[in-house]
Amino acid sequence: MDRLAFNAMAAINEERIARHQLSNDIANVSTVGFKKTYDVTLQAHQASGQGFDSRLQPRIVVNDQVKLDPGPLMVTGRDLDIALNHQTVLGVTGTNGELAFTRRGDLKVNANGVLETGSGHLVRSQDGGPITVPPGFKISFGSDGNLYATDPAQQGVPQQQVIAQLMLRDASATPLSKREDGLYKVVGKDAGTDFASGPGPVSLTPQALEGSSVNPMASMVKLIEQSRSFEHQVRMIKESKSNDESGASMMKVS
Repeated sequence: MDRLAFNAMAAINEERIARHQLSNDIANVSTVGFKKTYDVTLQAHQASGQGFDSRLQPRIVVNDQVKLDPGPLMVTGRDLDIALNHQTVLGVTGTNGELAFTRRGDLKVNANGVLETGSGHLVRSQDGGPITVPPGFKISFGSDGNLYATDPAQQGVPQQQVIAQLMLRDASATPLSKREDGLYKVVGKDAGTDFASGPGPVSLTPQALEGSSVNPMASMVKLIEQSRSFEHQVRMIKESKSNDESGASMMKVS
């Protein structure tokens, strides 16, 4: 009966990563531009070692890759809000100063006049440097990623001037994974590595934001399924203990 309890305990232990991943997804249902990363599944694994050659136990298999499926589009009307279309990602500067990528589009101008994301990461231009906005100018974005500035004090009809081009990359052919700060990096490459834009188009939707790609209803259903699976495994351990006790009592000499 110890084999039954052993496998049940292994299943409970292996599913902990899936529970953590699901809890993280649910916590980011309302996060702008959030993308799911982990896919987990259980596979049968041949246990090795003395006394274990005949046993199969569950082992978790993880696929750590950012899913760039588009989330819901939310029109805000704010000039600094952008929603990245298709599988376009935006180049930013990470907390450690390295190049990273994101789908977050709630941009703002900080106290130094530099464009950054809502989480405080500096937005990079096509040439790799930060983007400085002229003081007092009104800025807006084009669908191609160009940043336009307009001087409100200009006489007559204000003329838009291109001051920068956002660093946009198509990641349809490049697998990305998440860094510790929530930004993206290229799978199998050193942190801070750039990549060539893929064959897909790169574009954005101005005055809009992309919502989280997490489906709250599907996540809640998975949470219920995991809870029932945990209860089932605990019940199996209890039944194994009960059967073992019954077998031991039958072998006692009266």
